[in-house]
Amino acid sequence: MRYIPRSLTRPLREAASAFPALILTGPRRSGKTTLLCRCFAGASYHLLEDPDTIARIRSDPRSFLDSVRLPAILDEIQHTPELLNYIRARIDLSGKKGRGWYLTGFQESALMKGVTESMAGRAAVFHLLPLSLAESPRVSLARGGFPEVVARPKASEVWFRSYIQTYLERDVRSLTVIRDLATFRRFLSLVASRVGQVLNRSDLAAPLGVSVPTISEWLNILEATHLILLVPPYFENFGKRLIKSPKLYFADTGLAAHLLGLETEASLAKSTFHGPLFESFVASEIVKTQVHAGKRQEIYFFRDRQGLEVDFLVPAGGRRLFLVEAKATRTVRPQAAEALDRLKKAISGYTVDGIMVHLPIRSGASFAALRPGIRAMTLPDLCRLIRAQK
Repeated sequence: MRYIPRSLTRPLREAASAFPALILTGPRRSGKTTLLCRCFAGASYHLLEDPDTIARIRSDPRSFLDSVRLPAILDEIQHTPELLNYIRARIDLSGKKGRGWYLTGFQESALMKGVTESMAGRAAVFHLLPLSLAESPRVSLARGGFPEVVARPKASEVWFRSYIQTYLERDVRSLTVIRDLATFRRFLSLVASRVGQVLNRSDLAAPLGVSVPTISEWLNILEATHLILLVPPYFENFGKRLIKSPKLYFADTGLAAHLLGLETEASLAKSTFHGPLFESFVASEIVKTQVHAGKRQEIYFFRDRQGLEVDFLVPAGGRRLFLVEAKATRTVRPQAAEALDRLKKAISGYTVDGIMVHLPIRSGASFAALRPGIRAMTLPDLCRLIRAQK
């Protein structure tokens, strides 16, 4: 499979010269190991999920680390989080000679707890999602951006089916005890059917016959393993009464489309989920643009109790905001920008750009002015605009 260069390469290499350790989190099969091996080609490599390796580490962690040649990639460190304390001690004793610890893990909640306690100030933490449009033009709404799906799109159905099975049997069970995996599998599909909606836990609990606390626990699992994005409402009210629940999106729309039984662009385009999945696609690309540049995730939505709603608010540095609406259409008319215009006029103290993101036009990008201060553009154009902000 041909390697696709990742946007996170430069931030990783810059951080490696400033920090003794790097920690790279993200969903399974997003390309973490490949990226580190490409960034640090001379590093030794150690996979920490083999049962014999895990047993060896747990019985004698010091001897294991004595055998590790720096720089070193320790892959899937969530299986042996006890190593973090020993790595920290070696970093503190060795100073600059102790640089070159490159760690990966998919399970951000448990891993980050260990980082906070053991590696504070010693490790730079990065997050890798599946491929973005900026990294590969073959990323698509229907198939998403997992590297193996992008490389072999005709095998996507089998790949996603296998991915979900592996996710259920390994990732979910490593986080919590779920006795009925069949119900959890139904939960995944139900969550996919709510993509783009404000999160309603009771609405998810009732069809499955489980409690709301159970739904909350399961949603935490999906978020911890990076399958979903929960986009919070914007925290400034602009003089309006706001709702407080987040909106639900998938980090990869290919996985969501598979869970919904939509395997091709044609079937997706005819589906009632076309609009919500396009909105989810825009959300995931915004987040990828941010985190693959080594920046923190900053994306919100706006909805007040009077019904004014804008899909996304993206801080752009200083007192600047991007207001973004996602429309799964190739024809954008000025009246579609009404919500953007109303919210833009209600905001004071910020420089505000209104942006309507639409499907690609075969003749190229539009950049049409819909109303004063509001433009229409394609998703790659929006992501370039976000990347250009400091």
